Amino acid sequence: MTIKFLNKIVLLSSLLCTGAIYAADTSTDTAGQYVDDATITTRVKAAFAEDKDVKGREISVRTDQGVVDLTGKVQSKTESDRATTLATQVKAVKAVHNNLTVTNK
Repeated sequence: MTIKFLNKIVLLSSLLCTGAIYAADTSTDTAGQYVDDATITTRVKAAFAEDKDVKGREISVRTDQGVVDLTGKVQSKTESDRATTLATQVKAVKAVHNNLTVTNK
C-alpha cells in the first residue's frame, strides 16, 4: 500500500470516530428543534437591534427547547427588563432566563 492511501484511511477513520463521538451526544434536540431554537435566537437578537432602549451588542442569547437565556452586560435595570420583555414577545419562546448584569459605564 502507498503512504497516500494509508493517510486517506487514517483520515477517514478519524472522521468516522469523531462522528461516532458526536452521535453519542445525549441532548434531546431533534434537527427541527435545533432549527427552531436558532430561529428564536435570531429573532430575539433582531428585536434587540431594532429597539432604541436595548444595546444588544453586549447581550448573548442562547435558546434551548424554546427557553431563552440572556447573559452579558447592560447599563440599567430598565434595559435589562426591556430585553426580557422583547425576548418574551418572540413567537415560540416558552420562557426567558435573564442573567444580565447591570453595570454603570
